[in-house]
Amino acid sequence: MKKVLFIDSVHSVLIERLEKYGFECIDGTKFSLEEIQVLLPEIFGIVIRARFTMNEEFLANAKALKFIARSGSGLENIDQNYCKQQNIKLFNSPEGNRNAVAEHALGMLLILLNHLHIADLQIRNGVWNREGNRGEELDGKTVGIIGFGNNGAAFAKKLRGFDVKVMAYDKYKTGFGDHFVHECTLEAIMEQADVVSFHIPLNKETKYWGSTDFFNAFAKPIILLNLSRGKIENTKDLVQALKSGKIRAAGLDVLEFETKSFESFFEQHLPEEFQYLIQAENVVLSPHVGGWTKESYFKLSDVLADKILDWMGSIS
Repeated sequence: MKKVLFIDSVHSVLIERLEKYGFECIDGTKFSLEEIQVLLPEIFGIVIRARFTMNEEFLANAKALKFIARSGSGLENIDQNYCKQQNIKLFNSPEGNRNAVAEHALGMLLILLNHLHIADLQIRNGVWNREGNRGEELDGKTVGIIGFGNNGAAFAKKLRGFDVKVMAYDKYKTGFGDHFVHECTLEAIMEQADVVSFHIPLNKETKYWGSTDFFNAFAKPIILLNLSRGKIENTKDLVQALKSGKIRAAGLDVLEFETKSFESFFEQHLPEEFQYLIQAENVVLSPHVGGWTKESYFKLSDVLADKILDWMGSIS
């Protein structure tokens, strides 16, 4: 019986479907690194979120390993080149949380435009300030989407209910434009956008792409949304752009300072740039939960099950 090791907790539907197919599923969510290493030589598949980095050192003894399934979209914690060399199949499930991410992005944008986070706090503290919380309408604005994969396309779909111009740029994808989405260059977005939303993976090309040079290239002050990865932008440069007005507001579901264990985020020393963000009224923050809904929790695992079982069918 082929063994699948679950290193992180995921929805039980994945275990149920794999066991029904004939896999033996092992709960390793509380196993130490050493305990996992002992098991690896007999493991056929691994299911992870982000607990450990799947590099060559980690996988060296995984002689029977045929697949790694990541619940979520990003594969930055996996040495993809090594897995390719070892003929280890990689699965992820961006389809599972794309709707959740898109709704979260839209929610952040509407909160920023209408000062809802500020107004709510003021009323709770006995302040009734109507003029200070006069909002702006999304209609009539130009929204630039950088990265038109699952999440970028889902965000564009959510924007169809608004009278906005949607421009999208993707370095690795073409031919996706339609009557609503204007496929364009990055330079065109920089010239026209009022809102810019990142929907790109973290890799050597994109790490700290959001820098002073990037922000200064925009023709007008923008509202920036980042629901991809925190290290897409340099926080120090982001704060400077907020102070200078190049970025007029920011909605950040991800932060540069995230650790592998989200729960230990506040146990580290956090720089003054983070202190600025948590005090800024033109910034909305959330703890990397853009794709973390009750519905997506199920869909992320169900999509993985579909992919794994389809693959098993193709190689059997």
